[in-house]
Amino acid sequence: MNLILQILGYLLLAGGAFFMIVAAVGAARLPDVYCRSHGVGKAMTLGIILLLLGFGFLVEGAAWWKIFLAIIFQLATIPVASHLFCLVAYKKKVRRWSAKGWLQDP
Repeated sequence: MNLILQILGYLLLAGGAFFMIVAAVGAARLPDVYCRSHGVGKAMTLGIILLLLGFGFLVEGAAWWKIFLAIIFQLATIPVASHLFCLVAYKKKVRRWSAKGWLQDP
């Protein structure tokens, strides 16, 4: 049973690291602030959740209530911060990108 939990923990850590890399690549490659904020917000939330769960499975005596509290905190703050970042960009009239190219002022 201990081996299964370790394998599950390492798989969760690998998945979390993958989504963190996806968030970093998205921040570097996506064309505008709105796309970047969306990509980073989604991938970072999932990556942190997977990393925290992997930590919980790998560390003996981990306080699961603290891990779940951290997950709830991340679920509450990262999407809100991403939304507010886009809202500020929209109010500052930052240009948006579409499939047809760059759009004029919103």
